[in-house]
Amino acid sequence: MSRLNDVGGLTGFGPIEREPDEPLFHSEWEARVFALNRLLMARGLYNLDEFRDAVERIDPARYYGLSYYERWFEGIRTLVIERGIVPPETAA
Repeated sequence: MSRLNDVGGLTGFGPIEREPDEPLFHSEWEARVFALNRLLMARGLYNLDEFRDAVERIDPARYYGLSYYERWFEGIRTLVIERGIVPPETAA
Protein backbone atom coordinates (compact mmCIF):
# COMPACT_ATOMS: atom_id res chain seq x y z
CA MET A 1 0.00 0.00 0.00
CA SER A 2 1.46 3.35 -0.95
CA ARG A 3 1.28 6.28 1.43
CA LEU A 4 1.00 10.00 0.90
CA ASN A 5 4.76 10.54 0.63
CA ASP A 6 5.17 7.83 -2.03
CA VAL A 7 4.85 10.00 -5.13
CA GLY A 8 7.41 8.26 -7.34
CA GLY A 9 6.21 8.21 -10.92
CA LEU A 10 3.24 10.49 -10.27
CA THR A 11 2.70 13.68 -12.21
CA GLY A 12 1.49 17.04 -11.02
CA PHE A 13 4.05 17.67 -8.27
CA GLY A 14 6.31 19.88 -10.37
CA PRO A 15 10.07 19.75 -10.72
CA ILE A 16 12.44 19.44 -7.80
CA GLU A 17 13.91 22.87 -7.22
CA ARG A 18 17.58 22.80 -6.22
CA GLU A 19 19.34 25.89 -4.97
CA PRO A 20 22.96 26.44 -5.96
CA ASP A 21 25.10 25.93 -2.82
CA GLU A 22 21.97 25.07 -0.86
CA PRO A 23 22.59 25.17 2.89
CA LEU A 24 21.99 22.07 4.98
CA PHE A 25 19.38 24.00 6.99
CA HIS A 26 17.55 27.15 5.96
CA SER A 27 16.78 28.20 9.53
CA GLU A 28 18.16 27.45 12.97
CA TRP A 29 14.92 25.77 14.02
CA GLU A 30 15.38 23.16 11.27
CA ALA A 31 18.77 22.22 12.71
CA ARG A 32 17.20 21.95 16.16
CA VAL A 33 14.46 19.63 14.89
CA PHE A 34 17.10 17.48 13.20
CA ALA A 35 19.17 17.34 16.42
CA LEU A 36 16.11 16.62 18.57
CA ASN A 37 15.13 13.71 16.35
CA ARG A 38 18.65 12.26 16.50
CA LEU A 39 18.74 12.63 20.28
CA LEU A 40 15.36 10.99 20.86
CA MET A 41 16.30 8.06 18.62
CA ALA A 42 19.71 7.71 20.30
CA ARG A 43 17.94 7.56 23.67
CA GLY A 44 15.78 4.73 22.35
CA LEU A 45 12.46 6.58 22.62
CA TYR A 46 11.63 5.50 19.07
CA ASN A 47 13.41 4.18 16.02
CA LEU A 48 13.69 5.36 12.43
CA ASP A 49 10.83 3.16 11.22
CA GLU A 50 8.52 4.50 13.93
CA PHE A 51 9.53 8.06 13.10
CA ARG A 52 8.88 7.55 9.40
CA ASP A 53 5.51 5.99 10.17
CA ALA A 54 4.56 8.98 12.35
CA VAL A 55 5.45 11.39 9.54
CA GLU A 56 3.50 9.33 7.01
CA ARG A 57 0.42 9.33 9.27
CA ILE A 58 0.05 13.10 9.05
CA ASP A 59 -3.33 13.96 7.53
CA PRO A 60 -2.75 14.39 3.76
CA ALA A 61 -4.41 17.82 3.65
CA ARG A 62 -1.98 18.97 6.33
CA TYR A 63 1.06 17.00 5.09
CA TYR A 64 1.22 18.75 1.73
CA GLY A 65 1.05 22.17 3.40
CA LEU A 66 4.06 21.53 5.65
CA SER A 67 7.72 22.00 4.86
CA TYR A 68 10.16 19.08 5.17
CA TYR A 69 11.25 19.86 8.73
CA GLU A 70 7.74 20.87 9.77
CA ARG A 71 6.79 17.27 8.88
CA TRP A 72 9.69 16.02 10.99
CA PHE A 73 8.53 18.15 13.91
CA GLU A 74 4.98 16.88 13.58
CA GLY A 75 6.25 13.29 13.54
CA ILE A 76 8.31 13.90 16.68
CA ARG A 77 5.34 15.60 18.35
CA THR A 78 3.10 12.64 17.53
CA LEU A 79 5.56 10.12 18.96
CA VAL A 80 6.28 11.94 22.22
CA ILE A 81 2.53 12.28 22.83
CA GLU A 82 1.80 8.64 21.96
CA ARG A 83 4.53 7.44 24.30
CA GLY A 84 3.33 9.64 27.16
CA ILE A 85 6.56 11.64 27.28
CA VAL A 86 4.71 14.92 26.79
CA PRO A 87 1.02 15.48 27.61
CA PRO A 88 -1.00 16.39 24.49
CA GLU A 89 -2.04 19.77 25.88
CA THR A 90 1.60 20.90 26.22
CA ALA A 91 2.75 19.70 22.79
CA ALA A 92 1.05 22.45 20.77
